Formats: sequence, structure tokens, C-alpha cells
Amino acid sequence: MLKHADIWNAIDQLAAKHGFSPSGLARRAGLDPTTFNKSKRVARDGRPRWPSTESIAKILDATGASMAEFVAFIGTVPSAGGAMRRIPVIGYAQAGGKGFFDDAGYPTGGGWDELLFPELADTHAYALEIGGTAMAPVYRDGDVIIVSPEADLRRGDRVVVRTSAGEVIARQLARKGNKKLELLSLHDAHPDRTLAIEDVAFVHRIVWASQ
Repeated sequence: MLKHADIWNAIDQLAAKHGFSPSGLARRAGLDPTTFNKSKRVARDGRPRWPSTESIAKILDATGASMAEFVAFIGTVPSAGGAMRRIPVIGYAQAGGKGFFDDAGYPTGGGWDELLFPELADTHAYALEIGGTAMAPVYRDGDVIIVSPEADLRRGDRVVVRTSAGEVIARQLARKGNKKLELLSLHDAHPDRTLAIEDVAFVHRIVWASQ
């Protein structure tokens, strides 16, 4: 018997295969970005909902996938050369808001979407979906980056920095000292940055991008 979860799982797998979060896939297909959110998978009365056939048709068109490919995902266990797990994901611009990270810099709260990704050693890993062209050509609009709070930092790493004031910055790490954090810009139009360590909430390494 076909289950609601089978269809939603197939959508998640199709998104992951093409380097999207569920909301990113919806946006690429011209749908409301919340179309495939967890909250949309259950009706107000608690009963599970089916995605519309129109939304499925649009994501197939957006990815170039066939219906046969989509059907092949139904009822299967997610696989990409190993175990998969769900990683929290939000828009890059949202990451500076309150309630998304705890005092340790780990993702928290209920405002995150999810995407499927091969198992990582860092259980606190999360994803950010790039919006706009501020980080082009390194990261383009719609790209998803996977960020690891527990990964070791090395000079030359691309990192996500959140300041104590809530600003979120993606840069290349030049140097992290006891007093200063030096960052190189990823975009010619944006300057390099130097921050006092006391003004930095966290520095997390970018470990993967959907380019």
C-alpha cells in the first residue's frame, strides 16, 4: 500500500540528488518555497497530506527527471554510497535571526527545513541555502552549503561566521588568532574583514557545496 511518507521521501531524495533542499527545489520549480515543508505534509487535523500532482509535475520539469526516476525513489531507503540522514537547513539570510542557534553555535529551534545528505561525523552539521549574488561566483543563488561546527579550522578554509550582533558572513579564513579573526572576501565587490574575537559568536567550516 502506497503511503504518504513514501511520496514525500521520494521528493526529498529527488531534491538531494540534484543538490537542493526541499524548499530550494520548490523555488526552482516556481512553487511557493514552503510547498514541501514538514508543516505542509500534515493537515490541520493531524492527518497526513498528499503533495499535489501539479507540484510533482513541476519539480520533474525543473530537474529534468522522468516519472520513472521519481517512482523509483518511492518506497526505497535513501542511499548515496552510504547512510543518509536529515540535516537542518535554512536560508542564508535567516541564519542571523534569533532562535536558530544555541549558545554553543549549534542549530536549534523549529524553524528549520530538512534535506537528505550522506551521513556526517558531525551530528550538529547544518545547511544554508544561498540567496542572491553577494557570494557569486563562488556560491550562486540557490546553492546549498553544508556547514560543520565541529570540523577543525585551517587557514584557507571557507567558513561561516556569525557575529555577536547576529551578522552572518561567509568568507575564506586567513587567520584566527587569540585577539583577531581575519577573513578574505569571496566576492570582489565585498571587502576583506577583520573581527575582534570577542565580537565573534562562532566560526564554522563549510564542508560541501551543491555546485
